[in-house]
Amino acid sequence: MTKTEIAKAFSIGEFEKTNKYISENAVWTVVEEDKFVGKQAIIDYCEQVGNYFKSVTTDFKTLNIIADGNKVVVNGTAEFMRENKRVSFVSACDVYEFDDNHQIQNITSYCIQSK
Repeated sequence: MTKTEIAKAFSIGEFEKTNKYISENAVWTVVEEDKFVGKQAIIDYCEQVGNYFKSVTTDFKTLNIIADGNKVVVNGTAEFMRENKRVSFVSACDVYEFDDNHQIQNITSYCIQSK
């Protein structure tokens, strides 16, 4: 997978595809919410998020992907539905920093939940 493909897959919750591209000492910062340090902490949290995604119908829309060197930025929206009712709607932007071996070193996520 290219860095852009890895970033997009992670951003739309296809975490299993990306696990092997997360470095052992990676850091994922979800601004104003949480911080996950180390590959295993990130994978553990992704499993929790993945379980939530299985409990709802998800509609991810990727609006932009910008890549420059070892950085990739993905922004888009996610709508979560259950029983034909909106559970939540999120506008998000994820900034990925890779090393020269295509391994994610840092992820910074900005998530704005619709009121």
